[in-house]
Amino acid sequence: MLLLLGRRVSLSFAKRVRTCHPPSPSKPALVNFNQIHSDTRHRLRQRGRPFVRLPTDVYPVNYGLCLKPDLIDFTFEGKLEAVVEVTQATNQIVMNCADIDIITASFAPEGGEEINATGFNYQNEDEKVTLSFPSALQKGSGTLKIDFVGELNDKMKGFYRSKYATPAGEIRYAAVTQFEATDARRAFPCWDEPAIKATFDITLIVPKDRVALSNMNVIDRKPYPDDENLVEVKFATTPIMSTYLVAFVIGEYDFVESQSSDGVTVRVYTPIGKAEQGKFALEVATKTLPFYKDYFNVPYPLPKIDLIAIADFAAGAMENWGLVTYRETALLIDPKNSCSSSRQWVALVVGHELAHQWFGNLVTMEWWTHLWLNEGFASWIEYLCVDHCFPEYDIWTQFVSADYTRALDLDALDNSHPIEVNVGHPSEVDEIFDAISYSKGASVIRMLHNYIGDEDFRKGMNAYLLKFQHKNASTEDLWDCLEQASGKPIAAVMSSWTKQMGFPIIVVDQEQVSDDRILKISQKKFCASGPHNGEDCPSWMVPISICTSEDPACTKLKVLLDRPETSITLNNISPDQWVKINPGTVGFYRIQYSSSMLESLLPGIRDLTLQPVDRLGLQNDLFSLLHKQADMQEEKNRIERVLGAISAPDLIQKVLNFALSVRTATALSSIYQSYNPNPKHSQFLLSIDDW
Repeated sequence: MLLLLGRRVSLSFAKRVRTCHPPSPSKPALVNFNQIHSDTRHRLRQRGRPFVRLPTDVYPVNYGLCLKPDLIDFTFEGKLEAVVEVTQATNQIVMNCADIDIITASFAPEGGEEINATGFNYQNEDEKVTLSFPSALQKGSGTLKIDFVGELNDKMKGFYRSKYATPAGEIRYAAVTQFEATDARRAFPCWDEPAIKATFDITLIVPKDRVALSNMNVIDRKPYPDDENLVEVKFATTPIMSTYLVAFVIGEYDFVESQSSDGVTVRVYTPIGKAEQGKFALEVATKTLPFYKDYFNVPYPLPKIDLIAIADFAAGAMENWGLVTYRETALLIDPKNSCSSSRQWVALVVGHELAHQWFGNLVTMEWWTHLWLNEGFASWIEYLCVDHCFPEYDIWTQFVSADYTRALDLDALDNSHPIEVNVGHPSEVDEIFDAISYSKGASVIRMLHNYIGDEDFRKGMNAYLLKFQHKNASTEDLWDCLEQASGKPIAAVMSSWTKQMGFPIIVVDQEQVSDDRILKISQKKFCASGPHNGEDCPSWMVPISICTSEDPACTKLKVLLDRPETSITLNNISPDQWVKINPGTVGFYRIQYSSSMLESLLPGIRDLTLQPVDRLGLQNDLFSLLHKQADMQEEKNRIERVLGAISAPDLIQKVLNFALSVRTATALSSIYQSYNPNPKHSQFLLSIDDW
């Protein structure tokens, strides 16, 4: 799921559903869900009841689910027939259930008599229901049947209603879903934990003039016997999957269609009359699927994929398997009026969500603690994909501007947090999922990819996906596969980046000895508030890359800094050559060069041999060091020397004065863009040749 974090601008069965007419519930007002979750956890702690996951004595194998939404009264009727496995005798079944009323429930053991449930005990704070039976359910297979009713809510989670206007201006409603992290339980009683996977056979009973979509392709559409205005739409059986990836949409949509080069049917669904605005996303999707298939060396496992623009949508997009839902601005492009940055945004979001079809859907995290890896990985590989499909975007420079720099700024604060934080209650996901999890997560995955090398990284990814396909895995499982593929200490390296907050500043000095250049490199924690003064200074295992003026785009040497300081010798480097740390601005750290090293880099700025992304990284590091008043004049002088390598004195002085006053590279970017709104110039020193 792509959250809007300010980056730019989450059984087969076809019997008729029992007719029930519950009183129409009142329409709830929008509420502060974070406050509710926080209050719930506080009450649980006050009562001494920690969060407990579902028991394992009964688990689902297949959900046969039929839903009949009412788009007038905003209710729905449902029927569940789930094939389950009882692992030990029990007289109760505990499931997740929220905002749903169960009408009847029964259990039929394979080859045995049906047993009716005698009670439904709702634990509302835990969002669970316990079904009680008069006798023990014996070990083995059986079918759990539940009739239930619920509300098409207006909370933009679970099974909810989405308001839209027709081309004629009439207000209507669609029924759509958003289940991540734990809202499938608002659509049907289920085992709503990512590790409890099953297959799904979904049937929707909908108005005959509406489009009905779900994860899989339609295998049957026929009139509904009880109402000539309705049709019964049955979908193919899904692969084994987690409940949070289930999706269905009922509404009025146009679509454009194509096929990827590997034979997958791709459709982009748009509001009525806006099919033209789905063509760019369709182009991106048809290019992206083959890219991921080749990159992972694992085929896309479903026969189709739909991308649909939803009028009311809380997140940026959601990676439901085979039916990806999007906020309209993250999918639609008006070919006449949309700017290039909007196209890039749509391309990145499509790339992000389609990456999840493998990394997240095919292999799913065991628990929400590991969700950062899903999102961090997708936030990195979306750029890799867009760079492949649209090399003219120079998208990696924009990654440094949009994600990398922002993550550095936030992670330098004293109130940052580690990328990986243990999650107990699933509601805690919302509290830790911010730019640290997404942008820093993407940045350290990018650094890991560079450290391993693309060939070994792809081997490790392929091994991981094949080993855990249709299963669940933890972060450590991925590290193991990458370690075996590369022969490098991946787990040790990555633990230093994911399990502690912050990052280092790499202090570099140099000495010329004959034809060799000796670099003295040390690390210490970088803090926006000033040097780290604590007794226990954290350290990282830092992949260090080095390039020279001989070939600024090529790494001459890679080392792993696994101690506070070290010395590195570069052979055959003449005194007139410059040396730069972190080519491509890939390593997640700041760099403080000695005055002599900084001076030696000035020719590379003047003649533009230093890559744009490296000029951007150098600028950002220099201004980030303006954090201590005592060093202000010295740092000001260093910056002026770098700025002196270009010819724009008026702009230089304005930018420098502004940076000295606010001391943030982020604000510097804003002021620069106000002087030069050209979208291709995203940050200072990015395009010196255009000044």
